[in-house]
Amino acid sequence: MAFVHPENSYTRMWVQAHGALEDLLVDEHPPTAPRPLKDRLQVFQGLATFYLKYLQIFRSLEAVYDQIVHPQKRRMVRHVLDGVMGRILELKNEMVELEFSEFHYFDDVLQDLKLTPEDLEVPIPQYFVREKMHVLRDREKMLAHVMAKGGHIEQVEQELSVQTMCLEEAVRVLQVCERARQGRLRHRFMKEIRQAEEEGSQAKSQTPISTLDPDQAATRIQKVWRGYSQRKRTRRERLEEMIFLGMVPPEQQQQRPSVAQLKAQQVETTRRLVQEENEAEYQRALVSIKESVRAMDGPDLRETLQEQIRQWFIECRDATGKFPDFPNAEDGGSTAIFAQKTPDQVAAELAVKEEEKEKKRKDNINKDKKGGKDRKDQKKDKKWKSKQKKGGKEEGEEEEKGWKMPPSNFLPTVVEGNKMYKDVWQGRDEKQNFLQRFDAQLVREEKRLEVEEEVRVQVDELMRQEVKNLKLAVDREKGKKKKKGKKGGKKKKKKGKKGSKKKKKKEKDLTADRTLESLYEELVLEGFLIRPLNIKLSEYIGEFSYLGTTLRQADIEPMPSLSDVRQLIALYGILPLGSQSVHQKAPLMKTLLLAGPGGVGKRMLVHALCTETGANLFNLSPRNLAGKYPGRSCLQYLLHMVFKVARQLQPSVIWIGDAEKTFYKKVPKLEKEMEPKRLKKDLVKVLKSVKPEDRVLVIGTSRRPFDADLKPFCKVYRKIILIPRPDYASRLVLWRELLCGGGARLTPSLDLSSLAKVTDGYTQGHILQAVRLVLTPRRLAQQTTRPLTAEEFIPPLARQDPVYKEEEEAFKMWYGKTPLGKKRARAAKAIEEEGESGKDKDKRGSGKKTGKEEKSKKKNK
Repeated sequence: MAFVHPENSYTRMWVQAHGALEDLLVDEHPPTAPRPLKDRLQVFQGLATFYLKYLQIFRSLEAVYDQIVHPQKRRMVRHVLDGVMGRILELKNEMVELEFSEFHYFDDVLQDLKLTPEDLEVPIPQYFVREKMHVLRDREKMLAHVMAKGGHIEQVEQELSVQTMCLEEAVRVLQVCERARQGRLRHRFMKEIRQAEEEGSQAKSQTPISTLDPDQAATRIQKVWRGYSQRKRTRRERLEEMIFLGMVPPEQQQQRPSVAQLKAQQVETTRRLVQEENEAEYQRALVSIKESVRAMDGPDLRETLQEQIRQWFIECRDATGKFPDFPNAEDGGSTAIFAQKTPDQVAAELAVKEEEKEKKRKDNINKDKKGGKDRKDQKKDKKWKSKQKKGGKEEGEEEEKGWKMPPSNFLPTVVEGNKMYKDVWQGRDEKQNFLQRFDAQLVREEKRLEVEEEVRVQVDELMRQEVKNLKLAVDREKGKKKKKGKKGGKKKKKKGKKGSKKKKKKEKDLTADRTLESLYEELVLEGFLIRPLNIKLSEYIGEFSYLGTTLRQADIEPMPSLSDVRQLIALYGILPLGSQSVHQKAPLMKTLLLAGPGGVGKRMLVHALCTETGANLFNLSPRNLAGKYPGRSCLQYLLHMVFKVARQLQPSVIWIGDAEKTFYKKVPKLEKEMEPKRLKKDLVKVLKSVKPEDRVLVIGTSRRPFDADLKPFCKVYRKIILIPRPDYASRLVLWRELLCGGGARLTPSLDLSSLAKVTDGYTQGHILQAVRLVLTPRRLAQQTTRPLTAEEFIPPLARQDPVYKEEEEAFKMWYGKTPLGKKRARAAKAIEEEGESGKDKDKRGSGKKTGKEEKSKKKNK
């Protein structure tokens, strides 16, 4: 086999991704404007198809960006990758607004596109954490230093010191172990003696065996052996067939990865090292090449620009009889001159601009004198305009009905990236660049444009002064010059006034006299800034729901699966927090609520979100706030401090556990001292200050959301994800993964299917606790002689209370009262009414037809 360089594989993947992207852009921008769609199912099918195709392109581009080595190619891929990520979020938002549900089911679309449920998983770009690894390491060191300074590590040392024992106790434990070992040896020795005595007594009591013919003896031996070997072969084949059908779990494989996997991991790490080397070389080249271009081409560019501008001065002088006004820097400076226009056109444009400025100045003066128009006239004009708009809508109302794709913030980015790929990289020959280092020619072209812009600004200043001198010497426009200078001064004063007004609107910085390090240290010592657990989102185990579309077609709302929850966390939390460009343009989401019964993994998802994005984790739970920063002013100071540090060290996640307690309808007597409703008023005000450029997400977790006052609760938490208990498929996968992770051997005697069926109603936390109680070190050592069975897990499960149907129905009822749940209920009701009205019309039409048929029959008779 010929050797294939890894770069060729990723380049091929890049080419295929852009080919698919180009086809998709043709569908997004058809040559003729599409008509509005009235069928909601057809609209959803189109959105789902776009969503899945973009998801496949996203997966390919993420793999390319992670492993490709060329620094300039990586920037190109990153540009398109951010655009595709944002477009996926936009399509998801459109599907939510169309179906009024956070969960969608793509069974039929997956079947049409010949994809598997694994293709629905949202990939998490590795550059979210890898490109800021140095920052995260420094932050970890700082956190460890502050915690050591505050004495948080002493608790761990005390816990470890409790496990130590004195010398006498250690000797006693050793004696017990040694006596037990000697007893086991003595028992084994006596057992062997007893067996030998029994065999001897049996041999004496038996009668002597008659000798057989050698052929008969061989036949009997063959019969026994063949029977044994056939039974063994049959059992093995039956087990293989059951494993192939998925009815029996396969035998546990070795924990060590294979040689091919180790080689692949080694190649990935080496490629990442090469990436860093090539990137460092590219950054050095940017500086050196720009300096060389400035030194070599800078003087020539300056001379040519000056000659061209002077030639333009002469042409304008010959055409208009006077020297022109040089364009301001705001208008583009000399770029307006070289826009392929004649001197007459340039002079005319400049004259028009001056006239417009004078008109605006006069209008402002008149407004200041008159005080503006009368309010009544303004109201009449507004009413007349609104009537005109309404009339226009009513005329074309029939054509505008239906659904249209709204404008996108990310499609221009994707189109621009695709065009750059075609112009620069599609037909470029990279065979000679085996090491995939930067392209010096491309760098030179980019830096030449930068140097040209810098030189142009310098030349503009010189030529602007030269024009002034020429006008003073030749045209003698000293008086006009002074007037223009006065006008410019007045304008500057007005701008200063506007700036002063904006400054007044800014909020006061309560911690202006403190450094970021001191604020960070205080939050760590008070327990508000905590270290997130190292948990990946893939560790949140859950299976795909295979009957979602079928149930919805039968007007039955299916319960979402854990796989759907995992996808929503990636879409709503990880992708926006990981990329700054995506967060700025995507639909802004400041808050997120995870609601569900205890043990479904809400806290685990919060920690996974922080791990995947490298975000800071702040804990503002009511329990953590109890007794700290008392009083309204102190609480405002704390919130200001938390959000300031969160913005400075973004991305950041602010976690509020037991979020329903902040919005209690009535505070229980036992919790009144804790004051759980302290955050209710101030939290709403602080959230208004969060802007699109702030990668800060407030996440609330709640196990009893129905205890909260619904209206203010939903006003703060706009996005709500309802996490259900795991279904059968998720429980089956969960049992298998937890048992394998705990060191258990999966044998045919361990019926996982029965375990998954019996544990209906139990959450992931219940199952994990049962596995930990059963899989003790002693039980794991006994697996060779006594394999695990399903019955061993029943007692620890029986001691725990499952999620009953009443609690599940309470969650469903509460979710139906949320704004999104109400919208979905209204939409379902409207569809039912439309169906009933359609049936009534059909009945009336059939009744009329039957009457006419009877009359025709009578005439025939």
